[in-house]
Amino acid sequence: MRVDKWLSAVNVVKRRTIATDMLKSGVVFVNGMKAKASKDLKIGDKVTIEYLKGAKHYEVLQIPVTKSIPKSQKEAYAKEL
Repeated sequence: MRVDKWLSAVNVVKRRTIATDMLKSGVVFVNGMKAKASKDLKIGDKVTIEYLKGAKHYEVLQIPVTKSIPKSQKEAYAKEL
C-alpha cells in the first residue's frame, strides 16, 4: 500500500491530501529515508513524521484492505513508538 494511502487509512492524518502534502514537503520518512507518496509500505516498516514540536514514530503492523478503518482499530494497524 502507498504511504499516503496508509497514513490516511489508519487515521494518522485526517485526509489523503494532507498526507500527500506532508510527503512533498519532505517531513515523512520510511525506515530513515525520505519517502515519496508512491513508496510501498510493508509490514514492519518504520514511518517517521517530523512535526514542528517533535517527531512521531510508527511501525506498520498490518496493511488495511479497505479505504479506511475505524479509529478504535488504529492500534491493530499502526504502533506508535
